[in-house]
Amino acid sequence: MTWHMIRFDLARSSEFPEGSREHSYLLRAPLDARQIVDLAALRAAPERAEVLRSWPDEPDMRGYLVHKRKGWVFSYGPGDADDEPLFHLEAHPLRVGEYVTVIERDGTPLAFLVSLCEPLTA
Repeated sequence: MTWHMIRFDLARSSEFPEGSREHSYLLRAPLDARQIVDLAALRAAPERAEVLRSWPDEPDMRGYLVHKRKGWVFSYGPGDADDEPLFHLEAHPLRVGEYVTVIERDGTPLAFLVSLCEPLTA
């Protein structure tokens, strides 16, 4: 298991035919040899699993990658109201070129492209 810095950029859509690097998530997470989030490592150091959500027309949001009963979420504060679930992250490798679906707070699913996945040295 190694901690990684991972970046998701908004993938192509009807609204953004070329995708958007301005709509992104920057995540620090432990990945196993298959590049899947390592739940045991995350539970050992949950404070390290930080996420930064950047949108051009909104203030940046800082939170954590959290595993809940219903699966993985980006959580920005106490309670569930601000959570953004990640679709099938429990079995999905976070390799460059792969896609991840994030369910926005309003329930809209958005596809993101993994554009960076680099091991951290410390």
